[in-house]
This record gives sequence, structure tokens and C-alpha cells, in this order.
Amino acid sequence: MKIVLGISLLMSLSISTVPANSQDDAFQKIAHDYIEQYLQANPEEATELGDHRFDGQLTDYSPEARAKDLATQKEFRDKLNAIDGSQLTGANNIDFRILKENVDYQIFQAEELKEPDWNPLVYMQSLANSLYLLVARDFAPAEKRIPNLRQRMEKIPRVIAKAKANLQHPPRVHTETAIEQTQGAINLAREGLAPLLDQAPQMKKELASLQEKTAAALGDYKKWLQNDLLPRSDGNFRLGAEKYRKKLRFALASDLPMAEITKRAKADLQQTQAAIYETALPLYKKYFPNGDPAAAGLADKHHVTAAVLDKLAQQHPSDATVVDFATKVVAEATGFVKQHNLVTVPDVPLDVIAMPQFKRGVAIAYCDAPGPLEKNGKTFFAVAPTPKDWSNERKESFYREYNNYMIRDLTVHEAMSGHFVQLAHANEFRAPTLVRAVFQSGTFIEGWAVYCEQMMAEQGYGGPEVKMQQLKMRLRAIANAILDQSIHAGNMSEKEAMDLMMKEAFQQEGEAVAKWKRARLTSAQLSTYFVGATEHLDLRTAEQKKLGKDFNLKKYNDEVISYGSPPVKYVRELMLQGTTVSQPSS
Repeated sequence: MKIVLGISLLMSLSISTVPANSQDDAFQKIAHDYIEQYLQANPEEATELGDHRFDGQLTDYSPEARAKDLATQKEFRDKLNAIDGSQLTGANNIDFRILKENVDYQIFQAEELKEPDWNPLVYMQSLANSLYLLVARDFAPAEKRIPNLRQRMEKIPRVIAKAKANLQHPPRVHTETAIEQTQGAINLAREGLAPLLDQAPQMKKELASLQEKTAAALGDYKKWLQNDLLPRSDGNFRLGAEKYRKKLRFALASDLPMAEITKRAKADLQQTQAAIYETALPLYKKYFPNGDPAAAGLADKHHVTAAVLDKLAQQHPSDATVVDFATKVVAEATGFVKQHNLVTVPDVPLDVIAMPQFKRGVAIAYCDAPGPLEKNGKTFFAVAPTPKDWSNERKESFYREYNNYMIRDLTVHEAMSGHFVQLAHANEFRAPTLVRAVFQSGTFIEGWAVYCEQMMAEQGYGGPEVKMQQLKMRLRAIANAILDQSIHAGNMSEKEAMDLMMKEAFQQEGEAVAKWKRARLTSAQLSTYFVGATEHLDLRTAEQKKLGKDFNLKKYNDEVISYGSPPVKYVRELMLQGTTVSQPSS
């Protein structure tokens, strides 16, 4: 019922006043029916998006369910192919194309990628994240959430059984990471549910035995991963050129072809290396005033840049201070954005938290915004302390990478004025269907965050020290795209990857080791940062050229993030049309 009411509301808030026609009506009916079945088939994603009708359910990974879902996807593809997209009006015109692209992506994933057969990390969505989603947000009283928590825990053994039946020969790195994350899931089942259960003591007592039973089932699963699956985890972590090219096209939804991405990344690498040296040179003279310029090798651009970065890395947080420091920086960055009038700051809460253990092992931080279907909710800026089993030397390397200045740039990316701001604005977008809410573009989202790093540095946030980190992060985004293609569509070795990251992009060894792991675990995602930022910067340049002295940065930024989170190519189209967004009245 909730979703139907939501769609009724959204239909009255279209971005266009053009009257709907019969093709609009047909598309909106298909989109409604597709999203309804999609959310039901992906209950964990529905919870994350903010539709809580399926909070007691878990994804069915059985071969029968997967075959049924594939058939459903093909049925909807046929229905969409019968629509004349040129006749659609307002938001429907673009949302029709977004939905078609995503249906095709679902079919590609089911027919060609088949991740449930070889990627044990797929199952963590049900084994851990499904529980965490019910605990992390106070979207309903504990008395309403706990029964769904119970139902999901009761279904976990079924998911484990399907994982054991489906998984055959995963890549070793995927199984090793699944083992680490399963331990996090065990800790979540035993201890991490307390924030919710403590709100209803009697229900907590009743759930104690199920918690232990769930933890035990996960413990047995971890042993199976270690003793059974790991010895036969001999799959190739490389996706392969053909599958990678297809996946990249779907994942990016970009006008930039694969060869053009490579060409632009390599050119941008040289340009950014020159820019970081130019920023480093005056800092070198500041921090090393007694040094002999000739002896210091100022002509050696790499030496100068590395020396300045090494000096800046000496000021860094620790496991004990990183979350508090990030909290302080959020307030600092928010004040800067408001003072410089860069973008409209949303009036919604943001909490800085330590990243849950079961989510660690892939990235240092993330922004967890409330789903676009959620009525209320906080955004979480999660920061990960280092794993307990890391040596002191590895911890030191990690925090030299994520030093005080880098934390500032990271905060821009994840929070202010990056993901937190953009996703809050996106949640205000209204259209006749939920297509744009459910199928958000990762390339647009990540590209906006990288663009914001550059925009804030251009405005002087944090001075040249933070600009050094922004340029270093830009080098990282470029290296990410090169890594992504070279690993999954090529044969890049670990040494070649480490040399690219450490010698060309100035990354600390600890960060490079973690990125080598992440690059093998994922495919196409690491390209979203560079491609998205490139498209955003191209878009801004075009607007500046078109408007000249009339260009207003705040007005521009607000408009770009007013259309939800569609691929950048569609934002470009909307801005060329001069489309304006109708927002709900407050």
C-alpha cells in the first residue's frame, strides 16, 4: 500500500506541465508494475530504498527463482519495446530510457555474469546487511522492526544453504573477503543488534536464543567457506574483455566509449601530475626553507611532490581519533560551503559513525543516505578504523594516507558538498514514476563527489595543503579507471598495479594494497569516479561557455542536482532543454 500511495503522490509532481498522453499512461503502468515486482524480488534493496513492506523477507537465490526473474525481465523488456519513446512527455521521456537500460542490465547480469554462482560476497546482502538496515535507522518503533528482524534471522539458514549449493569456483580473493565479512556478520548477530533490541527489553529476551542460533549458523558457514570453498577457490578474478566491455557500458551509462576513457585517463594523468607539482613547489620551499634547491632536486617533479606529501602525511588521526576528527571536519566544511554560497545545504541530519565491521575491507568510508522512498531518516558518514589484526606499521601507513588534510578532502567527497548534499537533493526529486529513485546512476553520484573535491579546492577550502590531497585523489580516480580496465579487460599484474598507484599516483603502500584487493573484487565500479567527474566537469565548462559572465556557480550546482541521480548525459539533455523542476511545497 505504501508504494502505491507514494506513486500517487509522485504522479502529481511531474517535472513537466505537458499533459500526459496514452503512451505516457502505458509507460507509467509498466514502470509501476516493474518496480513493484523488482522490490518484491529484492527485499533488502527495498528496505534500503525505504519501502518497508518486505522487511521480513530475504532474496531467493534458488535456480528456480533466478530463472523466473530472468523470464520476468524479458517480459518487461518486450513491453517496453512496444512503447514509442518519442511520444513520452516530461520526466517519462528520460525515465523510459533509464528503465530500458536497467532492464537490459538485469538480463545481462542474469544471463552472462551469473554472480551468485561464483561470488560469495553477493550473499552478504542477505546475511548481514539485511539485519543492519533494520537496526541502523529509526524508521519505525522497535516493536514494529523487531518482528521483521526475527523473520530475516529465521531465513538466514536458507540463504546459507543456497550459497553452499550455488558457489562452485570463486576467485580466491572473493572467498577470503567473504570469510572476513562473515565474522563481522557473526559479531552483528551477537552484539550489533543491541541498539534496536534494547528499546524493547521483553522482545530482546525472547530473541536471545535466535540470535545465538543465527550466530552459530553463520559460524558454521564461515567454517564451510574456510574448509570447503577456499580450497577450490581457483576462479579467475578477471572478468574478461568481452564481459567487462558490456558491463562497463551498462554500469556507466555514459556517452564515453571504453577507448576514449583510456585515452582521456592517460592524458589526465600527465596533466594532474603537472598540477600537483605546481601546487607542491611553493609548499616545498615553505616546509624546507633551509634546503638547497639544487641539492633538493627541484627539477625532479616527482621528488618535490613526494616530499611535500610525505611532510603533510605526518599530521594524521588514529583509530581512537579518526571518527571524532571527521565529525569536526564536517562542521568545518559545512561552514565553508555556506560562507562561499556554493550549493544549497540540505536541512536534514548527518551522523558521523564508525563503519560497521561487516562492511569493512573494501573502502575507507562511505555515505549511507536514507533511501528515496524513506519518509524520514539520517544520513550516515561512515569512517572505518583499521582492522584489529593489522600491524602497527600497516596502521601507520594507512593513516599517513588518510592524514588530516586527506580526511578533509574525503569529507568533501562523502559529505559536504559531495554525496550527502547531492543525495539529499535527489530525494526531493519528483516524477510520475519511481524509476529515477530506484535506478540511480553511480557514475553521476560518484562523479559529482569528485567534482565537488575540485570545486571546493578551487574555492580555497583548506588551502594548498588540501589542494594537494584533492589532486592526489584526482590521480587516484584516474588510476582507478586505468586499473579497472587493465585488470578486468587485460592482464595487469599486482606489481604493475602497485607501481601505477605508488609511483604515478603517490599512494601509500597500505592504500595501494587495499585498492589492489578492491579492484579484483569489483569491476566497472572503479571507473565511475573518473568518468563521472569528467562528464560533470565537461558539463560545467559547457555551461560557463554558454552563459559567460552570467554563470552563477550556486545556481548551476543546485540545478545539476535537482533532477535526481540520472546519468550525466540526461542531465546535459535536460539543461539544454531548459527544463525546470517542480518541487513539493513545504
